[in-house]
Amino acid sequence: MMRQYQLVERVKRYNPNTDETLLNKAYIYALRAHGSQRRASGDPFFAHPLEVAAILTDLRLDDATIIAAVLHDTIEDTEATLEEINQIFNPEIGALVDGLTKIKRLDLVSKRAAQGENFRKLLLAISADVRVLLVKLADRLHNMRTLEFMPMEKRPRISEETLEIYAPLAGRMGMQEMRAELEDLSFRHLRPEAYQTITQRLNDLSEKSEKLVEEIERILTSLLAAKGLAAEVKGRRKRPYSIWKKMERKSVAFEQLSDIFGFRIIVDDLDACYRALGVVHMTWPMVPGRYKDYISTPKQNDYRSIHTTVVGPGKQRVELQIRTRAMDEVAEYGIAAHALYKEGADIARFVSESRAYQWLRRTIDLLAEGDNPEEFLEHTKLELFHDQVFCFTPKGRLIALPRGATPIDFAYAVHTDVGNTAVGCKINGRMSPLLTELANGDEVEIVRAANQTPPAAWESLVATGKARAAIRRATRTAVRRQYAGLGAQILSRAFERAGKAYSEEKIAAALPRLARGSTEDVMAAVGRGEIYSGDVVRAVYPDYSDDRRPSTSPRAAGDEAAVKIQPLFGPGEEQAIPIRGQGQDLPIRFAPEGGAVPGDRIVGIIDPGEGITIYPIQATALAAFDNEPERWVDVRWDSEAIGSQRFPARLSLQSINEPGTLAQIAQVIADHDANIDNIAMRRTTPDFTDLTVDLAVWDLKNLNGIIAELRGKRVIAKVERVTG
Repeated sequence: MMRQYQLVERVKRYNPNTDETLLNKAYIYALRAHGSQRRASGDPFFAHPLEVAAILTDLRLDDATIIAAVLHDTIEDTEATLEEINQIFNPEIGALVDGLTKIKRLDLVSKRAAQGENFRKLLLAISADVRVLLVKLADRLHNMRTLEFMPMEKRPRISEETLEIYAPLAGRMGMQEMRAELEDLSFRHLRPEAYQTITQRLNDLSEKSEKLVEEIERILTSLLAAKGLAAEVKGRRKRPYSIWKKMERKSVAFEQLSDIFGFRIIVDDLDACYRALGVVHMTWPMVPGRYKDYISTPKQNDYRSIHTTVVGPGKQRVELQIRTRAMDEVAEYGIAAHALYKEGADIARFVSESRAYQWLRRTIDLLAEGDNPEEFLEHTKLELFHDQVFCFTPKGRLIALPRGATPIDFAYAVHTDVGNTAVGCKINGRMSPLLTELANGDEVEIVRAANQTPPAAWESLVATGKARAAIRRATRTAVRRQYAGLGAQILSRAFERAGKAYSEEKIAAALPRLARGSTEDVMAAVGRGEIYSGDVVRAVYPDYSDDRRPSTSPRAAGDEAAVKIQPLFGPGEEQAIPIRGQGQDLPIRFAPEGGAVPGDRIVGIIDPGEGITIYPIQATALAAFDNEPERWVDVRWDSEAIGSQRFPARLSLQSINEPGTLAQIAQVIADHDANIDNIAMRRTTPDFTDLTVDLAVWDLKNLNGIIAELRGKRVIAKVERVTG
């Protein structure tokens, strides 16, 4: 275990002005707080925070960060309190330690929710001070280095969490060395056999290729020196996890990989980067499609470098990275290498110049949208994992997106309102589908329309967490609006039956009695069946007595949370709610057995919390609701809203077994411009087969025409419509 003086010496190596007294005080405080606690390895627990602090001294971080690392487990695992740390040290250190303390005693329904909530708190703390992230990553790195001491059943879960969250997060912050080590440690525990195999092959190949690597280093150094360029050339080999991932992604064997070894050319200034690139390309041919300039267009994690692949000595492919020394430091250590932050510069200036930190703040903006912990974790993983493409608005604004992103993602990256109102797009001046995969350099113009709502299906098609969250919210808002509209109509009729005046102002005055925050909340609750309409009338008019209040339905018997729905209209009344089909995100669906088509007389059945199911009036399934009149809704077709869409219907047929029978049935349906959605067949006797055919037809006339023609076919013994 590291001694007290050793910790001070490690900090003094890069910071001669360190506060030795405060460092010593932190060491002693944490040592006493952890006392006799032991880690799974049997080592004193206090050894862990010291190793975390040691990792951070290698990153040359300030006193407050090192002290926070020493103290980071005290609040969570000892009797220490935040108030005590603030008092003994200072609020700055206290805030860092608090940001690293996991949430305890939360009533969360799943480990995934707990993981999401802890990650939410961590990111909120990082948004206030990025040093929280540096300590957390160092903490995870040391835990992964000692994971073999944990119980075998826990290792996969911890490794998976590291691979899914912490390694990508380190990469997004530009800390490539830490990301690579976290990935390899996770890979070693998740796929031990693959890890051992690839590591052994790498070691064998390194021995065979040692002379070739040295030769390429020597040749590159000589070439650049001949052109007056002082450069440091370093050969390196890829990490086991990086190789395995490429083998999986491209479905290739280890022997087929041509870029296991790469070379880094480090020069003094920006001009020398492009001069070195010219020397290399004039000496060896470039491999097409393998040139990337991340200097002119940096990655979101502040990474800057030129990448190119050439066919070098011995016809070997040589992968090169060309960068300055300052770029190399940022590439290795990311935000931990940021000079502005180390110098204690104003945080606003740091944020404005650090693209990595800007990305982090944008990600944290998702928190304000009210997603639950699982959704937040899902969205953040989407943001962490993907490589990037860079696209432009017509005005030249650069938009960075994950690979595989579409114009829908682009629209939401510009602004949520742009995404919500998007109806089309132009890519490089040409009209294109909204689901087109974007490529580097595309100029994207979004075509918008007022009063547009994003289809719910977009949620499964987008690549960014921001777009997915926004679409989910818009869908919820649209459904809520529809429930509120339905509730308003239910209440209007309920007040009319009661002979009472109805207005939103009167309902607003009764909100405390209804335990709702707004009139829209009340109407949506009525529409969903959560509040009985008669209760709303009684809340507004306490002297009202409702003798029509329905009894508990058989389905809800014994369930305290059961809801009771007021019938929309009294017997004989002709008012109705228009039905607008299935394409408008309405809480309306058709009966699963047989459906309904325009021309049918229809009725709606309210399913509390789910919406309205539409049945044809002759459906036998309606008998099940005879004792629940409060769930019946008189509905009609809205001919203007139907438009060019088909509706579900089901036929039951008995056919003669002979060749071509099914073809004749299909031909009749096709001739009437209908569509077959599904067919089920069952042979009942050697001579006959029963068929159930699910169709999509235009209307009742269309359906009756199909039935009439089928009945005229010699091969059809019987055909009937199924109405449920």
